[in-house]
Amino acid sequence: MRATRSLSITLPVEIADMVEAKVASGEYASESDVIAEGLRPMAAHDAAIEKWLRDEVVPTLQAIDAGTIKTRPLEETRKRLHARIDRMVGDGK
Repeated sequence: MRATRSLSITLPVEIADMVEAKVASGEYASESDVIAEGLRPMAAHDAAIEKWLRDEVVPTLQAIDAGTIKTRPLEETRKRLHARIDRMVGDGK
């Protein structure tokens, strides 16, 4: 069994009602289980963002700083993007 720690939290009425309803329906054994289950996707999302930053963003920024990859000014990128969208819309895609 995982180690646990008691917390006292205050929730908006609608959220507290939702938590209580989940327990009352038998879907969850306790309020703690509802909250823990709700936090798991947030933890996974945070981990995915951290991985993306570490594996893709940091190396890209390092490559830009080192001059090993070419960058374009924002306005040029915007024009190219709009032109591509226009071509896609014009082609019926």
